[in-house]
Amino acid sequence: MGKTGSVEWIRIKGRKGKIRLIPKSGVATKRPGPGQRYDSTGHVRRKIARSEKAVLGPKNK
Repeated sequence: MGKTGSVEWIRIKGRKGKIRLIPKSGVATKRPGPGQRYDSTGHVRRKIARSEKAVLGPKNK
C-alpha cells in the first residue's frame, strides 16, 4: 500500500452524468460490462478505451 495521499484522484463523468473519483492510473481505460465482456474472436476483453470528454480533471483543481 502507498502512503497516505500518494494516490492522485481524477474526476470522471459516469454514464448517467454522476461524478465519481478513480485513481489516475485508470483514467485511460475502463472495465467492460457483462454485454461487452468478449470481443469478436471470443477472447475476454479486460479494458476498453475511455472517452476523453468523460475525464473532468483532478479532484481539487
